Amino acid sequence: MTVGTWRPRPPLSRAAVARLVQLNGVFNVVTAVLPAHHGRMAALAAFVPAAGILTARAATAAAGALLVYLGAGLRRGRLRAWQLAVVVAATAIGLHLVKGLDLVAAAVSGALLALLVAVRQEFNALPGPRSRWRAATALIGFAGAGFLLGLFEIAVRADHLIGTPGVRAWAEHAALGLIGVTGPVEFARPWAADTVSYTTGTFGLLAVLAAAVLYLRPGEPRPERTAVDESRLRHLLTRYGGGDSLGYFALRSDKALIWTPSGNAAVAYRVVRGVSLAAGDPIGAESAWPETIAAWLADGERHGWTPAVLGCGRAGAAAYARAGLDVIELGDEAVLDVGTFSLDGRAMRSVRQAVHRIRRAGYTCTAIRQRDLSPADLAAVVDAAVRFRDGDVERGFSMALSRLGDPADGDCLMVLAHDEDGRLRGLLQFVPWGADGISLDLMRGDRTAPNGLTELMVVTAVEAGPEFGIRRVSLNFAVLRSVFARAEQLGAGPVLRLWHRLLRLFSRVWQIESLYRANAKYLPMWQPRYLCFPTARDLPRIAVAALTAEAFLPARQVVTAQPALATR
Repeated sequence: MTVGTWRPRPPLSRAAVARLVQLNGVFNVVTAVLPAHHGRMAALAAFVPAAGILTARAATAAAGALLVYLGAGLRRGRLRAWQLAVVVAATAIGLHLVKGLDLVAAAVSGALLALLVAVRQEFNALPGPRSRWRAATALIGFAGAGFLLGLFEIAVRADHLIGTPGVRAWAEHAALGLIGVTGPVEFARPWAADTVSYTTGTFGLLAVLAAAVLYLRPGEPRPERTAVDESRLRHLLTRYGGGDSLGYFALRSDKALIWTPSGNAAVAYRVVRGVSLAAGDPIGAESAWPETIAAWLADGERHGWTPAVLGCGRAGAAAYARAGLDVIELGDEAVLDVGTFSLDGRAMRSVRQAVHRIRRAGYTCTAIRQRDLSPADLAAVVDAAVRFRDGDVERGFSMALSRLGDPADGDCLMVLAHDEDGRLRGLLQFVPWGADGISLDLMRGDRTAPNGLTELMVVTAVEAGPEFGIRRVSLNFAVLRSVFARAEQLGAGPVLRLWHRLLRLFSRVWQIESLYRANAKYLPMWQPRYLCFPTARDLPRIAVAALTAEAFLPARQVVTAQPALATR
């Protein structure tokens, strides 16, 4: 795509308009709550019924709340947010007049409407391709449910009605109740009328809010990658893949690609909950990184997506920082040096004992390239990986390939552990990391196997390194590793100890501490990994997107992708 211009902060006019819209929303809510001028209400009562005035006041408050919500979309330049804000501002002018002849409030809404029209050019982010139909479906669905439920409530209270209104009057009453207007049906008991009004009014408000949220939702396109894209990406990984251990994971089929015009570099990303989430460094020549980063950022700006990079290395973090993103350290990657790794010494005692114990139990372990496995053996490995998986969810995004047995991944190194009876009890898959490295992708083991199975497979991978020309082995990534390491040192301060306690609490759900300790026992070299983001206020939504991508939170929609574990 053509490289565009990206700005690390929203332009002043757009950010200011978003704040003004939100302030106007708060103002609308306040005016709806405050009592109206008595003289104006008396004059208005001659033209508007009391029910209409009360409905207008409630609608003004709802419009104000909607404007506050729209501010976030306006800040990101979304066209749909601007369109809806224009409609709400225009509607608010009439609502202020109907609810109490509030000329000042109506003038404020008119000024806001004029401002929105004047800055139309600032809001060009493209909407999602299906958000309009989803919004319409939600509006019709909730409104239809409220209408039918209101009709049913009138029917079951037919003996409490005044007169004999027909079904047509019932339907009119239920329909008007959706917009907060009293219908023609009269009830003998006030509580019955209130029940119908509350039910229909609640569903009507729910329909509008749900439609607004879906209407503003940014699109999450399914990545489209051609065979040419795949070939070009593999060529770049062959030439430049040694720079980043996460590079091979760009071959995941659920990641889209943004290329430089020359094809010398690409950013692999996935759109999750309105966040354009990249992982690792850009792929390709480092001199071409600024161009492809600019193209990725401009594409996110065009669609209203928040850019974020998960787990990039030092070089990638510097490149993204030069492009305008903020950078914080996210954690450390454990890397083993094959040439210096040894089981000797007191520090490696626990690993050494675990390996010796399971070997004495009759377990053996071998390392082999995937392409050297026979079709029958590969099918057995895939079947075992499915059986050993803990749960139905396939986790991983930044450091997981999420497939096993694909012929295109023939260079992956498989480490297979068998028991004394020759049964496969555990496996590791490492993806290539340049010409002389491997990066851990998949770790599966039989839960009934003795302790030490994982240690045996990791040690086997390192010991087999020279045979395969491997000099470095990347293990798992430890989030905020330095917090755990420093908290154990003498003199750790109260803030660090508090942070450590919080992380240990989170570890009960996400195994943060256990993953760090599982890596630390091999005495690896720790290489920092970073998180890149536009502003601090975007961090919560980025965190939700990252947890969703890594399958720790349920996804909003299923992206068509290659099966997690399959042979072709």
